[in-house]
Amino acid sequence: MSRRLGNLIGFLLCAALMGYALYAQHVLGLEPCPLCIFQRVAVITVGVIFLIAAIHNPGNKGSRWYLAVLWVAVIGGALIAMRHIWIQAQPAGSVAACGASLDYLFEIMPATDVITKVLTGSGECGKIDWRFLGLTMPWWVLISLVGLGAWGTLANLRGK
Repeated sequence: MSRRLGNLIGFLLCAALMGYALYAQHVLGLEPCPLCIFQRVAVITVGVIFLIAAIHNPGNKGSRWYLAVLWVAVIGGALIAMRHIWIQAQPAGSVAACGASLDYLFEIMPATDVITKVLTGSGECGKIDWRFLGLTMPWWVLISLVGLGAWGTLANLRGK
């Protein structure tokens, strides 16, 4: 398989993940919490890296650079997903609720303060309203990101 095809497949997988996230939000009525939105940003970032790599179709040296940047995005998203999983594992009421939407927080606070507030967690991020095979959405995002990182490694180190 060529690097271009491998990266294109990675992009399509990210697009499918985002498609399901939007389906879950707009059809199933599951409103994303702030940590969910940050995980979406990570998946979109990974997808954009795959797309740029597919368009560029780099040689050996370039593919390693794309792979390094891809793993930075994967690790960032995985850390956010792990934080979300940890918050969901806490007893009910032990994590304080933020009480405001992400849009409102960005209106009243600098972006760095919003990011810090979101990553420290909120009660709404502890709510579990969706499971598949016993795992919550952040678990599936974590699994998907690690899988995408592995796919990117395979596509960019073995592809031609």
